[in-house]
Amino acid sequence: MVVVIRDNEPVEPVEPVDCQAGSLQSEIMSTPLETQASNSDDCLGGELDLVGAVARRRNFAIISHPDAGKTTLTEKLLLYGGAIQQAGAVKARGEQRKVTSDWMELEKQRGISITSTVLQFDYSGSTINLLDTPGHQDFSEDTYRTLAAADNAVMLEDAAKGLEPQTRKLFEVCRMREIPIFTFINKMDRPGREPLSLLDEIESELGLTPWAVNWPIGSGEFFRGVIDRRTRQVVLFSRAQRGRQSKEKILDLNDPDLKDLVEPDLLAQALEDLELLEAAGAELDLELVHAGELTPVFFGLAMTNFGVRPFLDAFMDMAQKPVGRFGTDGLVDPLRPDFSGFVFKLQANMDPRHRDRVAFVRVCSGRFEKDMSVRLARTGRTIRLSRPQKLFGQDRAVVEDAYPGDVIGLNNPGMFSIGDTLYAGAKVEYEGIPCFSPEIFSWLRNPNPSAFKNFRKGVNELREEGAVQILYDIDESKRDPILAAVGQLQLEVVQHRLQHEYGVDTRLEPLGYQVARWVTGGWSSLDDVGRIFNCKTVRDAWNRPVLLFKNDWNLNQLLEEHSQLNLSTVAPVVSGVEPISL
Repeated sequence: MVVVIRDNEPVEPVEPVDCQAGSLQSEIMSTPLETQASNSDDCLGGELDLVGAVARRRNFAIISHPDAGKTTLTEKLLLYGGAIQQAGAVKARGEQRKVTSDWMELEKQRGISITSTVLQFDYSGSTINLLDTPGHQDFSEDTYRTLAAADNAVMLEDAAKGLEPQTRKLFEVCRMREIPIFTFINKMDRPGREPLSLLDEIESELGLTPWAVNWPIGSGEFFRGVIDRRTRQVVLFSRAQRGRQSKEKILDLNDPDLKDLVEPDLLAQALEDLELLEAAGAELDLELVHAGELTPVFFGLAMTNFGVRPFLDAFMDMAQKPVGRFGTDGLVDPLRPDFSGFVFKLQANMDPRHRDRVAFVRVCSGRFEKDMSVRLARTGRTIRLSRPQKLFGQDRAVVEDAYPGDVIGLNNPGMFSIGDTLYAGAKVEYEGIPCFSPEIFSWLRNPNPSAFKNFRKGVNELREEGAVQILYDIDESKRDPILAAVGQLQLEVVQHRLQHEYGVDTRLEPLGYQVARWVTGGWSSLDDVGRIFNCKTVRDAWNRPVLLFKNDWNLNQLLEEHSQLNLSTVAPVVSGVEPISL
């Protein structure tokens, strides 16, 4: 017998209903007859609807180094998509409008993105799912998880700085996942490097062939607009009132009025550069774009809207639609009739008034419907999803259906983990999302024993959502958790959230270690080695052994002494195991 969970409460199980061969097969609860009849009708045209819905979806994440203007570009894309009427500006100090993607209180205080956000909106008859990622390197693991849900990536560069360390690191993740990359070179209204130099840097350092979709006319205070290489049109812009859409003026390249609107020397230089690009011989090939080998390049400035609309229009033409994801049994086609998806992010307290927990699910195949029943691959449990949500930053609305490429929010009463697969019909289980090696370790102390209940709840929920990794001492008498993070700012965020969301003041005590490695063979491999020195043995939330070292020298010394010991910088992906709770 299958016990079905609805809002964490079991309801009576019923027999599965098969609409027809190849159609969605899932367990239907006792629903009104009208609803069941409607579901039968949906089965007849569902496959055609699915093909059209997938073709209309575009899904992308924005990656960049801090301060390249990522959140500002996100706001302007929402502005042009009609999702908001006035864009906020991200500033570290002073009065500012609230930006849609930075909803957390600490994000507003510091003027940086510290958590990933999903923003869904419609544009030109298509549905766009924009995954806004943290720019700060301390939150790179959150970005890695979000890129697992993306079909395309927009790489944002500062025109004055070019490629920066965090951009390079995130590019490697995109290359590993073969994600198509679109490049937007920002801040063209400020003194910057030569555009040809920026393209050369992309090609020489990333091994990525650039193809300029548009080309800037002037730069800095003399920036006048862009030339679209495909249409041979000039798009001129006037500075808009802050936060508003700029007015566009489009002229043919041979229009006689152009000489009165743009200084002749600026136009001549732009045309000369275009001739050099044409002579270079590279052609725009969408197959190479989708393979992640060629990047379309756009020039503009997000703050004053130069080049944002042309970028969005071109992106809709060139970006790949939702693609298949690899599961344990191979590639899963998004046109597979049965629903499937995976959890790539958990977030607690998006609505502080209700102390909610939300699981972000990337739909990978089939049609998702409100109130449908799905299986959780890790546990085999059947769950009815009665209140799925469409996400838009902190704002949410109930969603009736969703298709591959969409991201939906599910209420999470503690049953979901990052990497979990949800499916209907035949079993599907997607590849998990690994944890990466942390570099900073601190005891998290709770000085107030009366607040232990809230302390425990906060630590467990923040561990669930991946805000920080939690380790435990192998000495059972030491109950305080060890926070393990990539950067110090992660630890500060955890303390801030424990204080403001759970009412718990905490104290951090650094451990003095900088390197972590998982023991590939588990506890038995560690027992075979015997006693080891110059490292600390701890366990992670899945009771796996982790060795902490003060530096790489200590690590290498251990490997020389015990060559049979296999250590990994990435935590093994778990399935079917419940994590340890504090």
